[in-house]
Amino acid sequence: MSYKSSVLLTLVGWVLPVFTYYFVGTSLGEQLVSRTGVVDYTSFFVIGLAFQGYVSNVIGTISQRIRNEQLYGTLEYYFLSPTGMFGLLVYSILWGFVLNTVSVVATLAVGSGLGVKYTPAGVEGAAIIVLLLLVSSFGLAMISAGTVLITKTGDPVSFFFTTFTALIAGALFPITVFPYYLKVVASFVPLTWALEGLRNALLLGYGVPQLSGIIGILILFDLVTVPLGYAIFVACFNYSKKKGTLLEY
Repeated sequence: MSYKSSVLLTLVGWVLPVFTYYFVGTSLGEQLVSRTGVVDYTSFFVIGLAFQGYVSNVIGTISQRIRNEQLYGTLEYYFLSPTGMFGLLVYSILWGFVLNTVSVVATLAVGSGLGVKYTPAGVEGAAIIVLLLLVSSFGLAMISAGTVLITKTGDPVSFFFTTFTALIAGALFPITVFPYYLKVVASFVPLTWALEGLRNALLLGYGVPQLSGIIGILILFDLVTVPLGYAIFVACFNYSKKKGTLLEY
């Protein structure tokens, strides 16, 4: 309520890329439509723009939070508080999740104004996919946070998932146009599968049974990334504490 200009500029930042890629799709026409596997390119990129932010936001928010507390000299106080390490990680993403959800709604609404037709039948499956995507993103975010405890700045995990996910996961371009080795890399990114499932659910009306394969893959990602992420974060925390570098920045 206080930062009205910031809110306005944030909304413009969410909405402007929708029009940018809309005109890209308009100019290239059938060259893009034939490769997307959905109704049209506008529908394809609107879903990608709307939901890829969950990954970059969750991972980027946590790593930046750890970095900020290092700079402020308050990181140790958080770890010593009743909230603890895990609580700090969980609570740090809540605002980012709320903000990105507003971004999703705004992007989908603009897409609807540009002619994208959503199918209510796929909402349940889409909700499950988003939840599973958030869980896997949280696991990756813990790896990123642990890396920041060691490197202080220059986190490769956060850099990759905040910079390359829009490209490598097929948010804006179908991965069918990629060379083979990039397709292999894309298959190990949870967002790749999530976007495929979200497009099938929201644009083609796939229900939970039809999405069961993708849901199963995302569950597998969750089962791997969350325990692995927590283990790496704890290991990095203990290493920093042993070396006496926890408060260094």
